[in-house]
Amino acid sequence: MEGGCTCRHVRYRLNGRPMIVHACHCTWCQRETGTVHALNAMYEAERVEHIGAEPEIVVTPSASGKGQRIARCPVCKVAVWSNYPGFGPAVRFVRVGTMDDPGQCPPDIHIFTSTKQPWVTLPPGAKAVAEFYDVNEVWSDEAKARRRVLREKAGKK
Repeated sequence: MEGGCTCRHVRYRLNGRPMIVHACHCTWCQRETGTVHALNAMYEAERVEHIGAEPEIVVTPSASGKGQRIARCPVCKVAVWSNYPGFGPAVRFVRVGTMDDPGQCPPDIHIFTSTKQPWVTLPPGAKAVAEFYDVNEVWSDEAKARRRVLREKAGKK
């Protein structure tokens, strides 16, 4: 899968499937995206290959108070991915809407639905949680194995 910003200055290639795709309905994501939720595909940084210009990194506040680093096109300013403090630069939360074919990455789970807009209706059978979830209960075995590798590299248990 490939993707990039609107002006095509920043382009990327995704190697493999994401570990998980979140539709986050928290109020921070609503404000940041200007819409009802963020849709992010979680990838190891080495699986996101730059095939265009490098994005600029913009540091913004976050609900955790630890901030996030948003990779934006220096020309059109579209956000293509974020890094959060948990794994830092090792994990990219790729904005699904920047993929050339975003239909390949529907959400695996809707999170922070306690703050979703009341007029948003989730599809029947969609996995949804009021806040966050237990990774061991939601992620596939393959994704958990990939996460273990990331944690070992980061020196986390």
